[in-house]
Amino acid sequence: MSELYAARRTRLRDRVAGAGSAAALISRPANVRYLTGCAPPGAALLLGPGDDVLLCGRPLSGDPSEGRPVDDVRVSVLPTRDGDPVVAGADLAATAGADTLAVEEHHLTVSRHRALSQVAPRLRLTDMACAVEAQRLVKDDDEIACLRIAAEIADQALGELLESILVGRTERHLALELERRLVDHGADGPAFATSVATGPNSGRARHLPTDRRVEEGDFLSVGLGANYRGYRCEIGRTFVIGTSPSDWQIELYDLVFAAQRAGREALAPGVECREVDRVTRHVLDTAGYAERLGPWTGHGVGLEIDEDPQLSPAAMGKLDACVPVTVEPGVHIPGRGGVRIDDTLVVRPEADGGPELLTITTKELLAL
Repeated sequence: MSELYAARRTRLRDRVAGAGSAAALISRPANVRYLTGCAPPGAALLLGPGDDVLLCGRPLSGDPSEGRPVDDVRVSVLPTRDGDPVVAGADLAATAGADTLAVEEHHLTVSRHRALSQVAPRLRLTDMACAVEAQRLVKDDDEIACLRIAAEIADQALGELLESILVGRTERHLALELERRLVDHGADGPAFATSVATGPNSGRARHLPTDRRVEEGDFLSVGLGANYRGYRCEIGRTFVIGTSPSDWQIELYDLVFAAQRAGREALAPGVECREVDRVTRHVLDTAGYAERLGPWTGHGVGLEIDEDPQLSPAAMGKLDACVPVTVEPGVHIPGRGGVRIDDTLVVRPEADGGPELLTITTKELLAL
């Protein structure tokens, strides 16, 4: 694995060197983990001009959720707890003889940027922009393997919940149970705050669970994801509680399912990101739900739950192979509820079988 992380750092080092910087300082946690295998809170990574150094504000805890640094990165713990690893990184770069330092300006606060200039006044700071995020866009085999396991864990947790008695339990209770089951099956934790929405709350995107209890005849929409070795997947499903679904529930569910299928089938290398949004949105728009649609159809996933590419009307760029994305259309009708269906998939060419579905829990409208 050290070779994999070393290759990632070499690519970034070559890029910033080509832009005229002798060293690079990475502070965004997901980017630090991508390049070292580890992201302790507040840590920063200095690439060059000598060794690659992971600067930490405190000793590594060994917590699996933080990861474990690769052997070819030197770990340096600051001598005082009130030190700033980012500022210490700039000081170290200047001491090592660097005259320019590429930083992630989009992640630095104004005060932190000012502190960098004060500790190393002769060091010229340049912006590497989103160079690491661009590198992270296309996933390698190891990353996709982690996403597959994360998806399997989420599927298992959701499947077990569906086998239990749901009527009378609160949204909050069900969300907590799902998150416990994720950890029981090997997740480091939830990928994001688990959403459980019942009755008139159902269908809302990222609904925060309340004390509302599940009732007969409710729509129940669930959104959850697992964090496995830093990689995060997402799944969302909608069910009917207790009885056979009513006509309006069947009609709305079939509509959202058709929209989600259109989006999934549109995923292919070279397809414009906004085209995936367009075909998904068109199905719901033609049925008269344009005003109830969210701002996007889906997004990338990986070390963060919301990464590029964005699948939205204003999205720029095209999809690449081996890019994992969500397709998650939904409709919420105030006072009645709604439907959300969400899958994580990996973009694949048609010759390789088309998009790879990672979240496999049935999308049939079940009455629980």
